[in-house]
Amino acid sequence: MSKRTPVVTENPWRRLAACTDARIGLGRAGISLPTRELLAFQLAHARARDAVHLSLDTDRLMAELADLNSPLLQHAPVHLESQAGDRMTYLQRPDLGRRLSQQACDRLDELGHTGDSPTDLALVVADGLSSHGVQLHAVPLLRTVLDDLAAAGQSWELAPIVVVSQGRVAIGDDVGQRLNARCVVVLIGERPGLSSPDSLGVYLTWGPKPGLTDASRNCISNIRPAGLSATEASQRVIYLLREARRRQVSGVALKDRSQESVIEQGIENFLLR
Repeated sequence: MSKRTPVVTENPWRRLAACTDARIGLGRAGISLPTRELLAFQLAHARARDAVHLSLDTDRLMAELADLNSPLLQHAPVHLESQAGDRMTYLQRPDLGRRLSQQACDRLDELGHTGDSPTDLALVVADGLSSHGVQLHAVPLLRTVLDDLAAAGQSWELAPIVVVSQGRVAIGDDVGQRLNARCVVVLIGERPGLSSPDSLGVYLTWGPKPGLTDASRNCISNIRPAGLSATEASQRVIYLLREARRRQVSGVALKDRSQESVIEQGIENFLLR
């Protein structure tokens, strides 16, 4: 009597799929995806769309920022808006998300440092393309950065934390210049992927001013529990801040070497054999 072919064939790739969020080893039912995988894909796609379209709860965020307890914070947080008046305009006109509204400019001009004593650092939080990532991870990261910055043994004067609705990365240049800050650090929701709808990014710029390109910025990305932890991200931010102030540069002129000692210890350079 011959053996019957099993209805479900074991997929050896499933063991690898347990090690990554990437969509591998999905299997098939005939010529199609299994129903379970199709539904999982649709759910991930819906979460990514929600991350882009949902508005940031700025009232909640401002309250959480006001509760931050750090000796470096001497001012209350400030909420501003970009020139993109609503979410649809923000998505259709990226250029408007890079510049502050006139009302926001006037507000920052009132708070700005003038004369020969600029402030050291401006911290900006923008909703970006994932309000979900900002809502979940911005305050925990800021808390860690402020603690590490206070413990670093260097003197840092901080401008008020600025929250910008409908903001893009480059809006930090506008904010930094108007606050007369030597350096600006922007925390922003990153474009969501199908496995990462809640990712937060950090962009650091020395000498911020409107018109700078991404070549002038350093980026730390994928900050979330399933990616780069707040502790690791803070260590990289502190390293870049220290080196940017020492060398007075950022972007392509400033390489993140905070992890080099770990890499050198773990991997032998085959060129030296």
